[in-house]
Amino acid sequence: MFSLDEDAIENLVIGAAILGTGGGGDPKKGLDLLLGAVRSGLNLNVVSLDELPEDSYIVCPFHLGTVAPSTEGKVSVIFNNPMEIAIKKMRELLKKKVDATIATEIGGFNTAIAIYIAASLNLPAVDADLGGRASPELHQNTVNIFDIPRYPCVIVSRTGNLVVVERYANIDDLESIARHISTLAGGFISVVNTPLDVFTSKKVAVHGTISKCIKVGATVKESIRKGLDTIEQLVTVLDGYFLFKGIVEKYDWKDEGGFLIGKVFVKGINQWEGHEFESWIKNEHIIAFRDGTPIVMPPDLISFIDEKGHAIMNSELKKGVVVNVIGTKAPEIWRTRKGLELFGPKHFGFNYEYTPIEKLVNY
Repeated sequence: MFSLDEDAIENLVIGAAILGTGGGGDPKKGLDLLLGAVRSGLNLNVVSLDELPEDSYIVCPFHLGTVAPSTEGKVSVIFNNPMEIAIKKMRELLKKKVDATIATEIGGFNTAIAIYIAASLNLPAVDADLGGRASPELHQNTVNIFDIPRYPCVIVSRTGNLVVVERYANIDDLESIARHISTLAGGFISVVNTPLDVFTSKKVAVHGTISKCIKVGATVKESIRKGLDTIEQLVTVLDGYFLFKGIVEKYDWKDEGGFLIGKVFVKGINQWEGHEFESWIKNEHIIAFRDGTPIVMPPDLISFIDEKGHAIMNSELKKGVVVNVIGTKAPEIWRTRKGLELFGPKHFGFNYEYTPIEKLVNY
């Protein structure tokens, strides 16, 4: 077990935002949430799954919705803290104690909220998550690879909806139910679902991802302090690939069906002058093309990084911004047959057979 101090929190959020591939929630809000927690005296403890007793029960709290600019203030707020209501309802439904939380994905806010909820209940968060990166849909959760149900699922909106999904026909239906409620709520909902025992968690989770985020964030800060090439250092710590550098020439997006859907076009500079880069976005960067040819396919990661080494969120992208693009291999669990059914190019409507990034960059 280890505890997060203010320095570790900052490292965590920096790293989680980078692995969030443009989504995963607002890292500024994630940072404020965790700093506020530790400054108020809460203990932010993180444990490995091996440290939890075998009879422990773990739940997954997160926010779901579009990453388009917030509609906050345009809806009537009934529940000021919908997540608190959701976790309370889940504990009532389980009729057993909750022993820890696990993040649904890696992202600037959704990783932070899992740790915050654990701390507020005087529980640890698990040094793992159920994605290894951020992703747009409920489909892209590792439990689905193993056909493990995500119910009961508690959904609470700030507008006053409290919905319990006791069971669902398939993950398509759960996604539709949750996404519709998020749209009604003006952007996002609080969700607690996927109760897991330790044995199952060990099988389905992507392990060590909280520690990984902290290491990535520490690399950014250390590079800045020492005046090193931060992008080069990030490529090394992520075991990734420097794919492109350029200026955003055009960014077209719309808030559609509870998602930010868009395309960003980047004109190359420096060694990439005369070249073009395009990324298709569904909340997160999903698939990218360099000079019209695929260079990263899902589930592999595409991260837009600014000149200081920090993630650029898709809600903040705009014309004229200088971006450094890093590509990273997805966790191996997503490269399996079932993983690619849920997170491969064809799932998002692209008629490509998945080719790993390490092969695409060497074509």
